[in-house]
Amino acid sequence: MLNDKNILITGGTGSFGKKCTEIILKRYKPRRLIIFSRDELKQFEMAQVFSDRDYPSIRYFIGDVRDRDRLFRAFNGIDYVIHAAAMKQVPASEYNPFEAVKTNILGAQNIIETAIEQGVKKVIALSTDKAANPVNLYGSTKLCSDKLFVAGNSYVGHDKTMFSVVRYGNVVGSRGSVIPFFLKKKEEGVLPITDPRMTRFWITLEQGSNFVLKCFKRMVGGEIFVPKIPSMSIMDLAKAICPECKTETIGIRPGEKLHEVMVPVDDARNTVEFDDCYVIKPMFNYFGRRFCGDGCKPVPDGFEYNSESNPWKASAEDIRVMAEGL
Repeated sequence: MLNDKNILITGGTGSFGKKCTEIILKRYKPRRLIIFSRDELKQFEMAQVFSDRDYPSIRYFIGDVRDRDRLFRAFNGIDYVIHAAAMKQVPASEYNPFEAVKTNILGAQNIIETAIEQGVKKVIALSTDKAANPVNLYGSTKLCSDKLFVAGNSYVGHDKTMFSVVRYGNVVGSRGSVIPFFLKKKEEGVLPITDPRMTRFWITLEQGSNFVLKCFKRMVGGEIFVPKIPSMSIMDLAKAICPECKTETIGIRPGEKLHEVMVPVDDARNTVEFDDCYVIKPMFNYFGRRFCGDGCKPVPDGFEYNSESNPWKASAEDIRVMAEGL
């Protein structure tokens, strides 16, 4: 469905954007693939890998999701948008809260309104496990963003634009991820551990990108897609990555949880389970007419998808395979 289509990725020079670009250019033949981001240096570096000479469909647009006028120009003729741009560092968001709101919330509003005005067919916004029962500002802004994208389907009216959200856990190897941090600390022989009880969901960039592209085909607008992925304790992760290193407990950081949640218990009544994912359905009348529930079943009452009780536990070998090449 992506062949001969115009696709735009906001935050396209980030870890996800680069991997998704690689997959799209390898598997499909888009008419245009626009990388939209605000960092000219990152665009220059990415263009050394994906040049317009080797990939005639690719374009690099400087712009910020805070700037609605620039989005309006960039979205002209676009069929599909992947919204990956975000201010995502927890400490930076706590210290610069208004900036996080402008990018993650007002930026989401700009994306929604511009997509409708320009007749974009489908938009998928990337979310995070930290948006479920948030305890920090970053998670709170992403929860608000999720709500905006789901509600955007009602805001559309009689137009055809659809909005959905993909929510997943920690990405192996993304900027700021703990695995590259541990590998760097490996040289010192001691790994700082915030709390030995901590658990997290894990997904690779390739798995995340593939899941997002798959959701473009299955979405009808309003869903929050949550992939089934493994989780692992921070201690098991440390042993898998750096078995020869000692560990030092330094205490949990402000805004962190012991365990992450991707489907809160309060959302269970609106959640269905497929073989590969959970789908949190919106409480809108139109959705039931669009949604095909073939192959899914409701989750039980009191269900919660969290990294501690998740039955799929990653093994040390799983993590080592995920971390290959870092």
